[in-house]
Amino acid sequence: MPSIRIMTDSTADLSPELLQAHGVRVVPLLVQFGEETYHDGVDMDTGRLFQMVTERNQLPKTASPGPGLFRSHFEEATADGSQVLYISISAKFSAALQNARIAAADFPGQVHVFDSRNLSTGIGLQVLHACDLVRQGKSVEEILADLETYQAGVRSSFVVDTMEYLHKGGRCSGVAALVGTLLKIRPVISVVDGGMIVAAKVRGPRKKALDWMLERFAEDAAQGRVRPERVFVTSPDSPHEDAPYMVAEIRRILPEVQEVLVTRAGAVIGSHCGPGTIGILYATR
Repeated sequence: MPSIRIMTDSTADLSPELLQAHGVRVVPLLVQFGEETYHDGVDMDTGRLFQMVTERNQLPKTASPGPGLFRSHFEEATADGSQVLYISISAKFSAALQNARIAAADFPGQVHVFDSRNLSTGIGLQVLHACDLVRQGKSVEEILADLETYQAGVRSSFVVDTMEYLHKGGRCSGVAALVGTLLKIRPVISVVDGGMIVAAKVRGPRKKALDWMLERFAEDAAQGRVRPERVFVTSPDSPHEDAPYMVAEIRRILPEVQEVLVTRAGAVIGSHCGPGTIGILYATR
């Protein structure tokens, strides 16, 4: 039986250490400032991104690489006869899935493309779960069937600290951004059905918004729904000042959790959420 290689894109926000440990290959998405194009996680990270946004007073555009680049990644990964499972950012957020499928058509039965219907480490959870299944000796068909169920249980929520990026990115009006700032309203963004929704608008100290997310986690944990293998705390900031509090609370709520992984979001995700954002991402059953 040929080996199975798991591949994803840079929006999965997995650390270099995790990628290396699990043998995951990454296709970088693109960040564009005017005529300048950068590769997420290669020559652009969130530190540089936020500095450029401040200096230029504009947000970059983000884009998927074309089918040709996906094809070259697939060619390299399948050269020894291996099968490839590419787990993509949600089709509602990027053309990556569509472009990957176009490229995969040149590798019938060898390259398989799966829509995570998520973003950031909401994708990362599915990628690492697929790696677990590969180690268990599952076939590609078995992994795809399992991921369909696993995917539906992934919970991804983020507290957005500043409304500036949402405003500049056209995701809220100037009035809404101003009112939100003046009233200290902190939106909690969640991923539902492959898209983003405002799950809550928490007014007051930042900790109230963090606790809102942790309360949802605690509700799932109390019902025995949280899968204990791993929970992610993800932010475009490194380190994020609230990460230790989030990790400690997660371990208090779910003592049997095997790993609480703190990761840094990449430039594509950071360009949409802005600095200060922090999220909790986990899988339920």
